[in-house]
Amino acid sequence: MGVTRAELEAGIEEHHAASLGWALSCCGWDRGEAEDVLQSSYLKVLDGRARFGGRSSFRTWLFGVIRRTAAEHRRRAALRWLWLPLTGADGAALHDPAPDAARVLERSEESTRLVDALRVLPRRQREVLHLVFYEELTIRETAAVLGVTVGSARQHYERGKRRLRELLDPEACR
Repeated sequence: MGVTRAELEAGIEEHHAASLGWALSCCGWDRGEAEDVLQSSYLKVLDGRARFGGRSSFRTWLFGVIRRTAAEHRRRAALRWLWLPLTGADGAALHDPAPDAARVLERSEESTRLVDALRVLPRRQREVLHLVFYEELTIRETAAVLGVTVGSARQHYERGKRRLRELLDPEACR
């Protein structure tokens, strides 16, 4: 099944806002890193290094490309940490290990609490919840994006929701 460049471009354009949200989630809400990951993902799609085979929806497939590209960026960053000094010649830090979510988006107090609670969750639970609630994917589509079984995605979804309830409203869980 061949997909034309025009179809790829149209798909990217159609899903750009959701893709940015997913990239932000994959990159710990670091907007600069998310934009780099998104650009790299789009280039992979357009130059043919990532090929859409039609086995899932375009959106599900694109989110998978973004997730794998974010993981590649994290691996490269980890390798740079091993080989580069922690500060530059001027003594300034080269990397901020804890991106400040408040700088990424202005959030209400409630949103900040939610983001903080999400950060406490294991990565897989956080990814599943993001895809289901923010990107409105089904559990099946989420499993495809993450490369896990539907049962595993469902388990991470349920555990993540339960843990979020505990973190956001500890009184209600007693």
